[in-house]
Amino acid sequence: MSLFSEYKKTLKLAAVEEVFDLIFYRPLAFLFVKAIYPTNLTPNQITMLSIMFGVAAGIVVGFGNSPWFIYAALLFMTYNILDCSDGQLARLKNNGSEIGRLLDGFGDYIVSIFAYFGIGFGFASYTDEPILYWILTAAAGASNAVQASLVDYHRNRYLDYAFNREALLEDSYNHFVEENERMKKEGGHYFDRFVIWTFFVYSKAQLIFSKSDTKKVEKKYDAKDFLKRNKVLMHFWTYLGPTTQWTLLIIFLIFNRIDLYLWTLVIIGNLLAASLTVIQKRVNRNTKPAVL
Repeated sequence: MSLFSEYKKTLKLAAVEEVFDLIFYRPLAFLFVKAIYPTNLTPNQITMLSIMFGVAAGIVVGFGNSPWFIYAALLFMTYNILDCSDGQLARLKNNGSEIGRLLDGFGDYIVSIFAYFGIGFGFASYTDEPILYWILTAAAGASNAVQASLVDYHRNRYLDYAFNREALLEDSYNHFVEENERMKKEGGHYFDRFVIWTFFVYSKAQLIFSKSDTKKVEKKYDAKDFLKRNKVLMHFWTYLGPTTQWTLLIIFLIFNRIDLYLWTLVIIGNLLAASLTVIQKRVNRNTKPAVL
């Protein structure tokens, strides 16, 4: 197998990948994965390592001056490369797990929390209008969560049709309800249960924003027509994804303009999310229904 073929094997599907992932983070992550492939490092261990870098980045932002912002930018960059690496290693070794996917999502929540509190303490508190910028930081954090939830929903829905698989959110939700009950009866498993709890919170929020539910339903649309109509739209959804947002933060940290990052996320990000939601509804109405 050629190196490029191996690289393609580590990707989900080009249509759902973010541009910055394809051209920067995933190639670097692939080189890292190739370097550690002969070792016993597992995807979950890489996930924990990425969380450590992400949390460190958020703490460093909280120090609140330009040199530290540049260090934080480098830490966030390393975090995102490692965050790509765990999934790529899992796909290459075929040793991924559902709890690993949850751990990856859990890491994203933790790093985001540290990042926005870091921005609050390291940037908002030092401005001439700290209350205004703390509110803006909170609004940006909330916008980040909503936008990431929407992207995740539409990405998984696209993959459901592309690979003719059962809806991943419904399957995972019901599976982990059972797992959580089993762990409660056994006792212990506190960290695993906490990770599952964060998945429940995220899933419920995602269901609210997507107006879906946890019941299994037949696919509503003809797969071929759905993929054709949604390919370009899916690409635009990815511009609200976490990698794009981390990359913007990295750039604005380097130039010491965190204020522009916050305004970009709150104004441009939410306008794009609202516009795509309207367009998505129109596309859904025009998509050929599935033949049952």
